[in-house]
Amino acid sequence: MVKDKVAVVTGAGRGIGREIALLLGKYGAKVVVNDPGGNTTGQGVDQMVAEEVAQEIRAAGGQAIANFESVASLSAAEKIIEDAVKNFGRIDIVVNNAGILRDRILFKMSEEEFDAVIGVHIKGAWSMTRAAAPHMKEQKSGRFINFTSTTGLIGQVGQVNYGTAKAGIVGLTKNTALDLERFNVTANLICPFAYTRLVGTIETDDPAKQARVEKFKRMTPDKIAPLVVYLASDQAQEVNAQIFGVRGNEITLFSQIRPIRNMHLDNGWTPETIGEIFVPAVKNSFYPLEISADVFPYDPLV
Repeated sequence: MVKDKVAVVTGAGRGIGREIALLLGKYGAKVVVNDPGGNTTGQGVDQMVAEEVAQEIRAAGGQAIANFESVASLSAAEKIIEDAVKNFGRIDIVVNNAGILRDRILFKMSEEEFDAVIGVHIKGAWSMTRAAAPHMKEQKSGRFINFTSTTGLIGQVGQVNYGTAKAGIVGLTKNTALDLERFNVTANLICPFAYTRLVGTIETDDPAKQARVEKFKRMTPDKIAPLVVYLASDQAQEVNAQIFGVRGNEITLFSQIRPIRNMHLDNGWTPETIGEIFVPAVKNSFYPLEISADVFPYDPLV
């Protein structure tokens, strides 16, 4: 489905990114395995993390190179795309998977902890998109596949930085899809449910949290990769600006944000009439802050 297409997968040294890179290679794509090899907070360097994945693709008969740049700057992103073009002649697919965590409750979160997470997720995804977009525009084809999270879609305690970043990637993806649709380029989102080393950092200091983590251990990262390969293929040309969830053997299409209730008042609204008329009329449509299994059947853990 993606034979001879050229793909960059960021954060591809471990977990979900690794499985995506391997499956793209198996399906015939030429893969740039990007990962500086840092820890879950983005610190440290280990080039063998990406190199071993590239070696595994080559050992299976595919084509792959390793790249060790951080995605958090445009200049680095341009080097990653240049690596793809220099080695394989073009760039067809960008999978923005790289991510880090710096979890902290809002009133204790430092500016550095906020900026670091925003830098990798938002700035990284934008940088990779900006670096690849001119090539895709010129060749009039391309695929961006980005990753959001339930933390970005519905929230999670102690992850204001991560949730802000993941919500921002939704906006980045939808606007990318609009900007590039005329050039035969699509951009879609995946909200993954899988046990990775980032999930492994979540504190399990009570039985409820421990039970949730145990559920995630049954959801392996390889389950995410097939949807990526499909969205990267020519068969997915009509699929654009969508949000998908993958949880084990289940794939979900998420709703788009649309108005659900509205009311017109001929003389305009005052703060009093809003409280007296509008809010009582729409209150039953409010979504609860804590999304129950009946309303949203996903555990907002990652």
